[in-house]
Amino acid sequence: MSWESTTTYYRLINEGVRARLGGLHSAKIVLYSVDFHEIEQLQHQGRWDEAGLLLAQTAKQIESAGADFLVICTNTMHRVASQIESQIKIPLLHIADTTGEEIKKAGLTTVGLLGTRFTMEQDFYRGRLTERYDLKVLVPDERERELVHHVIYEELCLGKVKEKSRDQYVTVIRGLLDRGAQGIILGCTEISLLVKAKDVDTKLFDTTTIHAYKAVEWALQGLRHKVQG
Repeated sequence: MSWESTTTYYRLINEGVRARLGGLHSAKIVLYSVDFHEIEQLQHQGRWDEAGLLLAQTAKQIESAGADFLVICTNTMHRVASQIESQIKIPLLHIADTTGEEIKKAGLTTVGLLGTRFTMEQDFYRGRLTERYDLKVLVPDERERELVHHVIYEELCLGKVKEKSRDQYVTVIRGLLDRGAQGIILGCTEISLLVKAKDVDTKLFDTTTIHAYKAVEWALQGLRHKVQG
């Protein structure tokens, strides 16, 4: 939800629309960029209901501006997805669903998950992947979870991409592979700023790219329906 990853979403969605439609086409986007400091404070204080209320209010403004569906550009804040959905009439493109679908397409049954401590430790994300997509989801041990979480908030969300942190993430990923993971979910929209496919010898599921490209698909399907109608 930091603007560091928001810029990636914006670029990927516009590139996706241009690739599909050609010429000078670009995406019609209603973007509400939050003050991430406010969200981060509520997260770490465990005030999820307040965070959900804040995002639900912004979602209603996006809906009022004419958006056909909602994309929450963060894995962690899907913790309050149901609270947001209850306040709007437009559909929500859930990031765990888009990721689960890609993992199933790849024929995998066991994956490792990197993300914020909230995403790795709470059930809103792992549970959805298990219940809806029959996936076994592995997470790093406690020390490694703290490391992954720290790098996200203290480095990546501030635009800092460090070689040492990349090496540490690669070590964590290798540990998950040793435990049986067949691929790795980059389950925080900032992680793709740090870890690339060339860095590891396994399948990476970059949730930012997966989510953004599915948004393009949804948007263009809606466009085709309007044209046909």
